[in-house]
Formats: sequence, C-alpha cells, structure tokens
Amino acid sequence: MEDAVKLRILTLRDLDAVTEIDYSLLGKKRREYWATRLEIIETSGVPSLAAEIDGEIIGFILGSASGWEYGIPENVAWIDTIGVKKAYQRRGIARLLFNEMISMFKKVGVDTVYVFVNWRDLDLLQFFEKMGFKKGEMINLELKI
Repeated sequence: MEDAVKLRILTLRDLDAVTEIDYSLLGKKRREYWATRLEIIETSGVPSLAAEIDGEIIGFILGSASGWEYGIPENVAWIDTIGVKKAYQRRGIARLLFNEMISMFKKVGVDTVYVFVNWRDLDLLQFFEKMGFKKGEMINLELKI
C-alpha cells in the first residue's frame, strides 16, 4: 500500500478526475453520468471517498446506505463503484478505500453490504472475495427491452 495515500470525501469538484479514471478503465467518456452521480452522493447519508497522492486523485469509491428504499432495511448498504488508476492498481488502494467505506457504514448501523459484479469480471470477483464477500441470498433479475 502507498504510504502517501490520503483519503477524503469525494465531491463534485472531483468530476474531471473521476471521469478520466472511469474512461481509462472502461473506454467511454461519461462526464454527464458522473456529474449526476457526484451531485447525488453529496446529499447521501454516507460520503463517497477519493484517494489521492500529492493532490492527485488516483482512485475513488461510491456507496450508499439504504433508507428503506424498496423495503430494504436501513442496515443494508451497497458499494456502487470503485475505480483506481491503472498505474496504482494492485497496490492496496482499492482495499484502503473499501475498508474506510465499510468503517463508515458500520458507524451508521449497516451490517450487510451488497455489490453487483459481472460474473465474467474475474479481477473484481477476486477483489471482492478477498474483501470477504460471498454469494448472497438475493438474485439479480433482468428484463431486456
């Protein structure tokens, strides 16, 4: 893990950095998507996080705790997105972001965290398995229209 990594709350000011990290990982420019997402997270109960070194954002994590949406109890949370610049991957940055978010979830009474991962994304599956995730009781339902 990088010694000089600083974690802080992710804000709308981080739009350019988040958009660039996302683009480098997925190959699509999604600035409008991220502008909307970052506006939403600023008003959610648990802050999302940025990881930076010398003022440069090298990673981020977005998550949210339930407020009884769709009948989901408030002790449940989700990890929505985690992204780390390729040059900083496999250095413990994602683990650092994840552990801090879990700590914040615990402080608001969360005891169950969900994440959606494509079964073909072996790197993400392995990461979340290392973080302690197991196959849950919920199933993913899909409707193509």
